[in-house]
Amino acid sequence: MQIRSLRRAEPFATADGSTIRSLLDLSTAPVQHQSLAEATLSPRGATERHYHRQSEEIYYVTSGRGEIEIDGARASVEPGDAILIPPGAWHQITASGDGDLTFLCCCAPPYRHEDTHFS
Repeated sequence: MQIRSLRRAEPFATADGSTIRSLLDLSTAPVQHQSLAEATLSPRGATERHYHRQSEEIYYVTSGRGEIEIDGARASVEPGDAILIPPGAWHQITASGDGDLTFLCCCAPPYRHEDTHFS
């Protein structure tokens, strides 16, 4: 059984510029097909526009407000919104409110820094 508390997860910066607290990934559990992390962007912060060759991502917004851009299409996001990001899709998320934008990030296959591409 694998249970990991968000309270004990150490934050780190990902290659795209968000602050992540990994819950279950290749470094914390014997996962095989997916990973789960909480990402936070400070007010008016944004990830660097990027894509993943292999990983399909789902973002689930838990607090704050923002804007997601996927392959040129833009939409506002708020708590309760789930966002699908297919492999190979260029994307960027921006915090648009006065508070942090926090979201869960599920990746399949599991997130790896090496699968984040900027050009």
